Formats: sequence, structure tokens, C-alpha cells
Amino acid sequence: MYRRFSVGLLLLGLMASGLSCQRSEDTPAPKGETKPDMKTEAKTEWVPPKDRVTLKGHEGRVASVCFSPDGKTLASGSGDTTVKLWDAVTGQERATLKGHLKGVTSVSFSPDGKTLASGSNDTTVWLWDASTGQVRAVLLRHMDDVTCVVFSPDGKTLASGSGDRTVKLWDALTGEERATLKGHPLRVSSVSFRPDGETLASGSWDGTVRLWDAVTNQRGATLGWHKQFVHSVAFSPDGKTLASGSQDKTVLLWNAVTGQVRAILPGHTGHVFSVAFSPDGKTLASGSFDGTVKLWDVATGQERATLKGHTDAVLSVAFSPDGKTLASGSGDKTIKLWGLAPSK
Repeated sequence: MYRRFSVGLLLLGLMASGLSCQRSEDTPAPKGETKPDMKTEAKTEWVPPKDRVTLKGHEGRVASVCFSPDGKTLASGSGDTTVKLWDAVTGQERATLKGHLKGVTSVSFSPDGKTLASGSNDTTVWLWDASTGQVRAVLLRHMDDVTCVVFSPDGKTLASGSGDRTVKLWDALTGEERATLKGHPLRVSSVSFRPDGETLASGSWDGTVRLWDAVTNQRGATLGWHKQFVHSVAFSPDGKTLASGSQDKTVLLWNAVTGQVRAILPGHTGHVFSVAFSPDGKTLASGSFDGTVKLWDVATGQERATLKGHTDAVLSVAFSPDGKTLASGSGDKTIKLWGLAPSK
């Protein structure tokens, strides 16, 4: 369903309706307790990242952060029901987008940077004009919390995951629902498109990652290894590796073609809520309930750095398009921008 109207009319309508590495070789993902054989390698040298600036303004936890394609703007979604836009260089707040009736769980820019999508616990997805902050569309088909939103690489499709156990694919231009992907028995917590746009990955509280043909909408492989909820999934820029973060405190690197486990990255002492690849694909960032962000060498699976500074769980991490800045959103209601400087 697609609707265009003012925020005021929308709110009246919604309220009336009651909405609210260790490193391992590629190893098949087996059942039970069997784990891959792991090899220990020396850590890659790394200049410790610096907490460049802390962004304050949200009155609730910061559940999601993302950079615009040009790297000039950072968007954040919060439990305070708002989306904020920030100057990614100075850290100054540019705008606050209001309209959701419950916490915002996910934000995502379209590839051309013109549209910002937000998903919320109020069961809706909103499409915003990224330059004016005006609402373009409200998508109303989910029956439970919307936990994640992401645009396809060509910008024509928006995927959303929900507590209703489905993934929906929407026409990003018209807002019309294209397909509903069913198969997870529990809530869908994360979605990610492979860079070629042909495959969609979904992570779920059922402990699995499922792969879907994004063209035919057919279900593909089911990747099972995690012992508890999968909170986050992300494809590498070359599409060859898929990362997943879980409540079991681990990050897994999967061969995205064979579905085999490449590496297990232990180290966090709490749930791993978010994973993100750097633009060059060499570094993976993970955010955890333990309040830290870890940076991993994707090739070796070794930990490069642990970033400390948040006073609550790190719920979201995102790299800037140039790879020089990492943003982290936290339950402490702040966003930190970290300056990254790999050794030469």
C-alpha cells in the first residue's frame, strides 16, 4: 500500500487505527557442536582509531546509523521515535525527522542519496526526501515491528524485515509491495543485498541466515551455525563473503557462494548486534552488547582493534564511503565518529 499525505494527516490516521579468528579454512556448516579447525596468525599492525567526535541529541537509544553515498550526511534512527540527519564532517545536527509513533529501528539511504528509508516498531516503513526531510511515502503492509530496511544496489527495490517473520520487497519509486518472502519461523532481524543485487540475505532469531533469489523471490540456501539469534548480516563489497553477528557473541564469515563457514571471530563478551564491511572489503566492524566496537582483518580473521568509549551496548556500525570514518550508535543515546588510519 502506498500513500502520499502530510505528516499531520498521517498521524491522525495512524492514531485512529491504534498503531503504535580465529581463522579457519572454508568448512561446511555442520549440525551439533563440531567447529572448524582454526589457525592462529599474527595480528595486522594498525594505528589505533580515535574517537573524533560524539554526537548527542537523541533522547533514546540509537538503533541504526548510515552514511549518505556522498559521505556528507549521517542518518540515525532512535528509540525516541525520530530520525536525525547530521553533518558527517562537523557532527552538527542538520534536521530531525518526526512522524513515527514508536522507536525507529533502521535507516538506509538509496544509492543516489535522494531518499532515506526508516523502519519502526510502529510496523511502518517511511520514505523521506533526503534533501528536504519531507515524507514521500508510508508503507503499511507489515504486521509487526519493522526491524530493518535496505535498498538494492540499483535503488529500484527496498527490502524490509519484520517481527512478523517475513521480508517484504517494495518498489522504491512507487512504494508498491512486490513480494513477501516467507520461511523464517521467528522474527527477521537483518537484511542485506549482495552487490550484484541478485541475492538477498536475511538473518533471523531462528539462528539462521537465509539466501533468497532477489529476481525470482525464490528461497535458496539456509546457513545454520549460530547457536542463538542472528542480529545482523552484511555482504562484502565483492559479494564473495557474508558476515553475520549473533547473540552467541560470535561473528561468522561465510563463503557467500558455497555457504561454507570461512572463519569464526570470537572476542566479544556480549551479543553482536551489528556488522559492516569497509568499502575496500579489508576490514569488518562489529558492534556488541559489551559496549565495544571491534575491527577485524577480513583476510586473516584477526582482531585489529577494540574501540571503547560507549557506556552501553553498541547497536549499529557503519563505514563512511571513503572508509576513513566509522560511525557507531549506542544504547547510551550517542553516536561516535571514529577516525580510521590503517598503517602504511
